[in-house]
Amino acid sequence: MSDGETMSGNGGQINPVTLRVSEHGQAAGGSVYDQVGGRASLEKLVRAFYTGVREDDVLWPMYPEADLEGAIQRLTGFLEQYWGGPGTYSQERGHPRLRMRHNAFKVNPDARDRWLRHMRAALDTLKLSPLHDATMWAYLDRAAHAMVNTFDE
Repeated sequence: MSDGETMSGNGGQINPVTLRVSEHGQAAGGSVYDQVGGRASLEKLVRAFYTGVREDDVLWPMYPEADLEGAIQRLTGFLEQYWGGPGTYSQERGHPRLRMRHNAFKVNPDARDRWLRHMRAALDTLKLSPLHDATMWAYLDRAAHAMVNTFDE
C-alpha cells in the first residue's frame, strides 16, 4: 500500500483521525488549558472545589483558612501549568513536589475520597465536553490516589 491508499475501499484516500470536543463538534486543538477555557475555567473549578471543602469537617482543617485566597491561586496556578498554560507556578514556587508538599497532612483513603467527591462536584460545574471531562478527571483521580500517605484513621 502506498501513501494515500487505504484498505477500506474509499477511493484510495486516507481518512485522518480527528480528535473532536464532541461527537460532531469542532476539532480539538491546542492545549487542554486553552480547550477548557484557560485560567478563568480552572479558577472556577478551584473555587467550586473549595466551596465544598469548607463544609467538610475532615478536609477543611487541612487548608489555610487565613490564606484561602492564596491556596486558591496556588492550586489554580498548578492546574494551569499542568494543563499547558503559563508556567508561573514553577517560576514562583519551584517544582510542584506534590507528595512532599502534602506530607505534613494525614491523607488517608477517607481524606482522598472526600477530596475526590468535592473535586468531582467542582468539575461538573464546568460542563466540559466528555473528552475534556474524562481527561481531567483521570488526572485528578490519579493525583488524589498518589497523595495518600497513611492508612491510619
